[in-house]
Amino acid sequence: MARPWVLHVDLDQFIAAVEVLRRPELAGRPVIVGGRGDPTERGVVSTASYEAREFGVGSAMPLRVAARRCPDAVFLPVDAPLYEAASAQVMETLRSFDAVVEVLGWDEAFLGVETDDPEAFAARAQRAVLEATRLHCSVGIGDNKLRAKIATEFGKPQGVFRLTEENWYDVMAERPTDALWGIGKKTAGRLSGLGIATVGELARADARWLASELGPTMGPWYRRLARGVAPSRVEGTPWVARSHSREATFQQDLTDWTRVEEEVRRLARQVTGDILLEKRPAARVAVKVRFAPFDTHTRSLTLDEPTLDPDTVEAAAIDLVNRFDPARPVRLLGVRAEMVPPVQTTA
Repeated sequence: MARPWVLHVDLDQFIAAVEVLRRPELAGRPVIVGGRGDPTERGVVSTASYEAREFGVGSAMPLRVAARRCPDAVFLPVDAPLYEAASAQVMETLRSFDAVVEVLGWDEAFLGVETDDPEAFAARAQRAVLEATRLHCSVGIGDNKLRAKIATEFGKPQGVFRLTEENWYDVMAERPTDALWGIGKKTAGRLSGLGIATVGELARADARWLASELGPTMGPWYRRLARGVAPSRVEGTPWVARSHSREATFQQDLTDWTRVEEEVRRLARQVTGDILLEKRPAARVAVKVRFAPFDTHTRSLTLDEPTLDPDTVEAAAIDLVNRFDPARPVRLLGVRAEMVPPVQTTA
């Protein structure tokens, strides 16, 4: 009998795979995409092919570190329009199925389906994406979004894996807490400091004690994650950007704070131009500063009222950057504008 399922479709090594389609001679070679594609410059890895990952190269790693770990890798610059076009083709293919599609980003989406054979449905989706785009994907099957998302990791690459209430603890209980979607290294470290190292230990922890140690909202929420409890409804709405950001990495550290302010003003103007294109005002502004050698901090503020005025966004960004220590050398600056939600229209 058909029943509801959540499928999580995740493109395998998406950006690297798209680049290899453009340059077939790179197939089987370690490929690293990031920055301007020059590992002698400052920048970070956007993605690495599986061949490069075998050398310990991962996303957000400095390009120079990646080059030391994998000196024979091919380095390529980021080409966002190319990836956006490939992503659009993938999502169009998924929407051709009898399923609700919720896009999470360039390379992943949830599918809400009703079927008596979710593995067969997943295999059909994989074949369709491959035929339409020449890109491989992995599919996680779950009875809610959390389990489907985590299941995908067990299916990679090019596989299918089912994770439900029935096998949740058999699969997850002994895994570290950061194997859960929603718990990163920092939170896992806090949990470890409380004597909680595994998903099973977190699931068995007392909810009131977690609330007292981690906060009344987050503590019990982490426990629910460890038990696999999460929403199962897939929302069939197009993916809409919640924010726009611009960043600049400097090949030489900025030590003149006047220059820092100039760069922040430039980035703020660029971000305002981005949100003007969508006609969605900024409600919140954030500034990211990465001090030398690699110490990153972010600060943000909510505007008095949403705005598309570049002077207001710029003033907020300058206010935020001047809350940092002007005596420290700066290697990266970023400005982000978080927009108001798009207006929902009804037919």
